[in-house]
Amino acid sequence: MSEDKKDRKLMQLRKKMNALKEKFVGTGLLLQGNISERTITREDGSKKKNYGPYYQWTFKKDGKTVTVNLSATQVEEFQKAIDNNRETENMMEEMRKLSLEILDLSTQGVIKRKGNNELKNP
Repeated sequence: MSEDKKDRKLMQLRKKMNALKEKFVGTGLLLQGNISERTITREDGSKKKNYGPYYQWTFKKDGKTVTVNLSATQVEEFQKAIDNNRETENMMEEMRKLSLEILDLSTQGVIKRKGNNELKNP
């Protein structure tokens, strides 16, 4: 790759990285986990009675699943934080890929030795 082409590619990659960084900084609250809606059905004599809906947020802490009951008013804000976290994880993955490309283009790696075949056949 020519030096000019390499510089243009680096500029493009750094521009993408800066855009992701700006978006990352603007991210709001973050939570891991999932929210489930539960309804309980119980038989009351000859008819069934439904209770709920109840909302539960589950997440992992120290390798164990934790469940927290939420009110209906909490669900929307907690879900936004969970969605933000997922978006942030995707941005981080993209930033890692860009970082590798930038580093590959902007740093010099180890100079590889010639293999045995190349040494024997001048």
